[in-house]
Amino acid sequence: MAGVKPARTDLMSRAQAGDGEAFRALTEPHRRELQVHCYRMLGSFQDAEDALQDAMLAAWRGLEQFDGRASLRTWLYRIATNRCLDALRSARRRPAKQWDVPGLEPPEPTGLGEIHWLEPYPDGLLDGAISVPLGPEARYEQTESISLAFVTALQLLPPRQLAVLILRDVLGFHANEVADMLDTTVESVKSALKRARAGMQGRLPAADASAQPPDSASPAEDAIVAKFVSAYESADIDALVALLTDDVFLSMPPIPLEYHGRDSVARFFAFMFGSVRRYQLVPTRANGQPAFGVYRQTPAGIRGVGLLVLTLSGDRIRAMIRFENTFLPILGLPQSLPSAQQTAFARTDDAPQRGS
Repeated sequence: MAGVKPARTDLMSRAQAGDGEAFRALTEPHRRELQVHCYRMLGSFQDAEDALQDAMLAAWRGLEQFDGRASLRTWLYRIATNRCLDALRSARRRPAKQWDVPGLEPPEPTGLGEIHWLEPYPDGLLDGAISVPLGPEARYEQTESISLAFVTALQLLPPRQLAVLILRDVLGFHANEVADMLDTTVESVKSALKRARAGMQGRLPAADASAQPPDSASPAEDAIVAKFVSAYESADIDALVALLTDDVFLSMPPIPLEYHGRDSVARFFAFMFGSVRRYQLVPTRANGQPAFGVYRQTPAGIRGVGLLVLTLSGDRIRAMIRFENTFLPILGLPQSLPSAQQTAFARTDDAPQRGS
């Protein structure tokens, strides 16, 4: 087996003979990066989990056919990629959801989003998954290629182009390796890559050093985040809008409503802060970006009502994506806060309500 190191030959022999523990020992080091790969292809954390499970089951059942001509990692990527392509072709996507808050109608959106199945990916699962060695032809930084903007742009590509671009430009596999993974020719891979690159142009922000997000957990990022939390928790629309870029973008999958531009986003927050007096934010991270569990007072206590992920550009916020509260536990956040934090929502009746 040319693709298997001598030290692992015994493990492979045992796994091919039906030893489940040996199979897990061989595949576990690749599980996280394969999950991220499935996420990039499908744009959904839950769909990526399902595709990864299908891929691992297929690998277990087909391990006797592994001949070692390619590395085990490449073989697993082949299986995972094709399971994701099957999922994309089956069109089994989470349906769009209508606004469902009785008695409250949001302001008119500036557009309707196509990628209503988009879901966040927890930073806690990225350790060891985006630091893997890449091929020499990779064109994107691993942190960039897990961002919500990048993953969203990928979802607009046809399935085969999507797979080729990720395998070639994100992971750096050679064209002949990708052709083997997809059971096609090198010429077909090159053609699909050319079209995929053209499709990505214009869907991602132009390279601009002044518009690059600050480093994770840097003083610059901390400063923006602190200002955002202060403005959001105090419902200070003027302070919030001052943090936004002119072309800021707000979306809330699976609800397809989108708001583009400062004025439009300001109208949405005026509506939101006007209907709910106070929110509390609990920090976390998703897709390599600052994120927050959003909580508010309800008759049943302080409940999580959503997850908000920020995209930063220089010292401003370029995008905000609000996800459903079902993702709070996935990112290590509770569904509710202790009653001791009730004071965070205290507000006198005669205090002016911003944004109303």
